[in-house]
Amino acid sequence: MGGSVSCCFSPGESPKLHRRHVDLDECPITTTEDVSEDTGTYLQHISDRELPDELAQEANPSDHPRASTLFLNKSQTDVREKRKSNYMNHMSPGLLTKKYSSCSTIFIDDSTVSQPNLKSTIRCVALAIYYHIKNRDSNRSLDIFDEKKHPLSREKVPDDYSVVDPEHKLIYRFIRTLFSSAQLTAECAIVTLVYLERLLTYAEIDICPSNWKRIVLGAILLASKVWDDQAVWNVDYCQILKDITVEDMNEMERHFLELLQFNINVPASVYAKYYFDLRSLADDNNLSFPLEPLSNKRAQKLEAISRLCEDKYKDLSKSSMRRSMSADNMIGIKNSQAVLS
Repeated sequence: MGGSVSCCFSPGESPKLHRRHVDLDECPITTTEDVSEDTGTYLQHISDRELPDELAQEANPSDHPRASTLFLNKSQTDVREKRKSNYMNHMSPGLLTKKYSSCSTIFIDDSTVSQPNLKSTIRCVALAIYYHIKNRDSNRSLDIFDEKKHPLSREKVPDDYSVVDPEHKLIYRFIRTLFSSAQLTAECAIVTLVYLERLLTYAEIDICPSNWKRIVLGAILLASKVWDDQAVWNVDYCQILKDITVEDMNEMERHFLELLQFNINVPASVYAKYYFDLRSLADDNNLSFPLEPLSNKRAQKLEAISRLCEDKYKDLSKSSMRRSMSADNMIGIKNSQAVLS
């Protein structure tokens, strides 16, 4: 397991030839600064090889759960400007439309990490894409995503198609049409946003007015195939978008995968981070999730779901106990009493 950071031998020689037996008393504890070429090998501690917090924060957010999402960072500029404008103009936030729980009524929303609300999630994803386009750094793009070179319809593309930023409603209607026609789930919308930001980071491009439709379409196409058990075929999208060909869809999917370096894995921690960041985006932009009073029927439903999850975790713990008996899994085990004759 010797890496380049811990080996000081020449490439043409074997490290085993230089090993010699040394007593522990003869080897004082040294740091990386004290090690020279004459001291031999130095086994670096695993904590020294971990990335610092600064580097972890700068990592790709679609791969690392600790890195902040790109869309939330881009939206903060507008959010701060809105708050500053309201403060300077002494404008009130308006009537309170958010419902609050009381002693007699409890309001909850049906959106959870495992089962997000479809309409609200699509609206938040569309808003995240809107901020990506509005606060983009430049107009870097690729020909495969250019709508003029690869149009989605037979209608003439406007001359200012690469200049005018789309509104949030336009992006929402485009995504909603695809999700409604293909019967996709809300979880697929979150994975779509993960793939979109991963593409922007890996390929070093920007989502702009000239390519946003094809980038979003490619991300939805890939997310539906990875997430859903019964994926929608490319020919089905051609029936939704009447004027696009199957060959064009196949080529765009192939380029999308190559630009992602075939990294389609979405860890659960990354998925949860995107879900909660979308909820934060909704709160910052007054996009509240639907709240309904807790009735007896809904309370029984929540209790049943909670009981089902508890039984599932119990089964998982039992299976882990059968595989191995670690100290963590032995909590709660009662030892049988010995019978002395």
